Amino acid sequence: MSNPVGWFEIYVDDMARAKAFYENVFGVKLSKLESPGIEMWAFGMDDQGYGATGSLVKMPGFGAGKNSVLVYFCCEDCAVQADKAAKAGGRIEKAKMSIGQYGHIALVYDTEGNMIGLHSMA
Repeated sequence: MSNPVGWFEIYVDDMARAKAFYENVFGVKLSKLESPGIEMWAFGMDDQGYGATGSLVKMPGFGAGKNSVLVYFCCEDCAVQADKAAKAGGRIEKAKMSIGQYGHIALVYDTEGNMIGLHSMA
């Protein structure tokens, strides 16, 4: 049985700003995907690893923020990425909190107004 999430998209208004935010917070390099009429920058993928990948998307008619999808990023310590998010121009909505046997989460807003989740076992 495969993981239930196969892809995610985070819609943005300012791609340069959003790309810098995610690259800074997670220490990754996003790669451009070629798609007519849509600007997309993808997170890396390890097809032998756990979880799903996805991209930042700038598409006419689909603005950032106020969406009902919450994507959780895996972290060693979600408090570290929450702090990086705040320093990169985002905002902490909910600081690191325990979710019992399932580890810890934090909720932050990116520079585009999208809320994302951070999850860690420590």
